[in-house]
Amino acid sequence: MDILKKFSLEGKTALVTGAAYGIGFAIAEALADAGAKIAFNCRSRKHMDEALKAYSEKGIEARGYICDVTDETQVEKMVAEIEAELGVIDILVNNAGIIKRIPMTEMTAEEFREVVDIDLNAPFIVSKAVIPGMIKKGHGKIINICSMMSELGRETVSAYAAAKGGLKMLTRNIASEYGKYNIQCNGIGPGYIATPQTAPLRERQADGSKHPFDSFIISKTPAERWGDPEDLMGPAVFLASEASDFVNGHILYVDGGILAYIGKQP
Repeated sequence: MDILKKFSLEGKTALVTGAAYGIGFAIAEALADAGAKIAFNCRSRKHMDEALKAYSEKGIEARGYICDVTDETQVEKMVAEIEAELGVIDILVNNAGIIKRIPMTEMTAEEFREVVDIDLNAPFIVSKAVIPGMIKKGHGKIINICSMMSELGRETVSAYAAAKGGLKMLTRNIASEYGKYNIQCNGIGPGYIATPQTAPLRERQADGSKHPFDSFIISKTPAERWGDPEDLMGPAVFLASEASDFVNGHILYVDGGILAYIGKQP
């Protein structure tokens, strides 16, 4: 057996939602490097054009689609277009998501619903749209981008934690319901990743000291560093490939050991 062939994605079509930058972009890049054809969505033309330029600079021929993944009609249209242009989707990565850091008692029900709609309802909608094609093809891989907040709570992220906890259970239920069709649904739970979105939390203070949150994360992480988007590439390729054909309903936490660690004694 050539074990490396098990990790090849040659001839596969992958849809990575919200992959204009950050974690989604890194995962799409990894899947492309492993041989997959890449499709992604954006809600705005501006982000789409910026992303297509970034993919081109990496030598990746990605196809972009304007689509709001919370809109079932738009998603069905996008999936049909991808199938016509690239082929039936073999790999789905539900990456699109938002977070609103607002104390629960100050958060409106509308704000709560917006987070849940994008972080939980959208993965349901997109998964629902691609599963029939996977059933017909006889195989499929769904990767949901979960979070440490799928396991833990923290102040100001009630909506996000509720959505990501729900996404963990949606992952397990898709695995339970569609495993018999050779469809594997797993999750990746990133730890704290160094992206442009988290850059303000890592900036030096005026006196040259570390940002308090930066110090907090490093103290809670056995690896004593933030993760890089590249740290998610290997896990994504594994879960998208034949190498994980008997892995189903699992959440792979890529967190540098945070969830295993109680922290240093003060």
